[in-house]
This record gives sequence, C-alpha cells and structure tokens, in this order.
Amino acid sequence: MRFWKYHGIGNDFIVLDGSAGDLEVDTAGCRKHCDRNYGIGADGVLYLLPGDGTDISMRIINADGTEAEMCGNGIRCIAKHAYDFGIVGSDRFTVRTGAGDLDVRVATGPDGKVSAVQVDMGAPVLEAREVPVDADGRFIDRPFEANGIAFRASAVSMGNPHFITFSNLSDDQVQRLGPILESHPFFPKRTNVEFCRVVDGTISVKVYERGAAWTLACGTGACAAAVAAAMIGLVPMDTPVEVRLPGGWLRITVGGDLEHVLMEGPAELVYDGNIDW
Repeated sequence: MRFWKYHGIGNDFIVLDGSAGDLEVDTAGCRKHCDRNYGIGADGVLYLLPGDGTDISMRIINADGTEAEMCGNGIRCIAKHAYDFGIVGSDRFTVRTGAGDLDVRVATGPDGKVSAVQVDMGAPVLEAREVPVDADGRFIDRPFEANGIAFRASAVSMGNPHFITFSNLSDDQVQRLGPILESHPFFPKRTNVEFCRVVDGTISVKVYERGAAWTLACGTGACAAAVAAAMIGLVPMDTPVEVRLPGGWLRITVGGDLEHVLMEGPAELVYDGNIDW
C-alpha cells in the first residue's frame, strides 16, 4: 500500500489516499504503523476519503487506535495532498470531518505546490456539557484542582474537547498534569490539554494530546487556546494572533461574534513509500 508522510509544524501523520472509495479504515494497522520504533512512526493516520456532499472527506485515527473528531494540523495536510495530487480542482474546497463540514483555502508557492492552508474551523462550542465536561453553563476561566494542584482553566471544543490553562505552572506541574487531565473523570470523552502563556500578544502553547500524549503541535488546540485567551481579554478578537507551539507557529483569528475561528499555517510532505499494511 502506498502511503505519504506529512507534518503540520511537527504534528506528523501517515496519509492514506482512499479518494477512489476503495479503502477501509483499519485501526489495528494504524496502531502498528504509528509506532515510532517498529512502524513508520506518526501521531496518527489520516484517511482521505470521497466527499459526501463535500469535495472530500477525512477521518483521523490516533496513534493509540482511537478515532478523533477533528485535527487542525491534519486537515491542512489532507488539503495539501488533495490539491497537490489533483484530487480537488480548485484552491477552495470543502472537507467533511467528524466535527462537520469545513471550508478550506490553499495558497501555493512558486512550484505550484501548497505552501499554506487556511481553514474556517467554524464556531467554538462553549457550553460545558457539549464540550463535554462535567459542569453546567460555560466553563471559562474557572478554578480547577487535580493531583493537589490548583489552577484556573477553560473548556472549549473545536470539534474535539480542549482544556486550556493560562495559570503560571512549573514545568514539573505541567508534566504531571498532562496525562492526569487527559483521562480525568471530569472529561467524559477524555480531553486535549493546553498549557499556555501570553507574551507581547503571542500565545505560547504546550499540548498533551488525547490519544497521542505530548505532541509538537495541535491545530485545534491552538484555536481553542486563542478562543479562551480572547474571551478572558488576553488577546483581541477579529485580529490574527500568532500561536507558538513547540513545532512552529499558526495564525489564529477569533471572530468577535464567536461564529468563526480561522486557522492558517503550513503543511509539508516529508516522504512517500510503500508498505505491507
């Protein structure tokens, strides 16, 4: 089977092209080939599938074999693959995901290949039970405690759940809290966790990703962090904000009406090959 290895600012994926409708999702194979010692190695597998009222569809299988509703870095990689290989014929197209249908726009470099992708991620989900977390109303900048560590945090869904804190935590506390929070009973479907700081209008984020542990980047996490920061007045709305992750940067714009969050960033093809899946 042919595969392509992509990354979006260090968040890396195996891409399988099933746009012809001849590919079934295989979670056991995904776990096997995401292994960094015995497989190709990746944070997850992206299945490019035929559209269903959209131009294309995407499914995301995490490294642990679970399926994610959405992946911000992943959708940019899928968009690049679909455009560069002629699966879509326009620089604007729609992608069906587990979190809904999203509008995508690609920008190309001198070689005609995609160099950057902008995705309209839609409206953030802010009602706590819908994120979901075990609380009523909105959980924005509210106190929380885990493993004896008290901090303030916000719960936001960008199609998948995120728990964001801007509290001043030590490196040791961050390392301990990541895996504890991911599977904490407060989160019925587990959660992604973002540890953030804002310096001179730039948001720095470290991510413990649901199903993949510590990762170099998380696109939906960057969006969720920007939404939380805007809602508590740390960054402006309706203005592009740079979000720095360990693997690189994304530019996020949170609409003042909270109806749209725009994510812009790169996607890169690393290599391709064939494997006995």
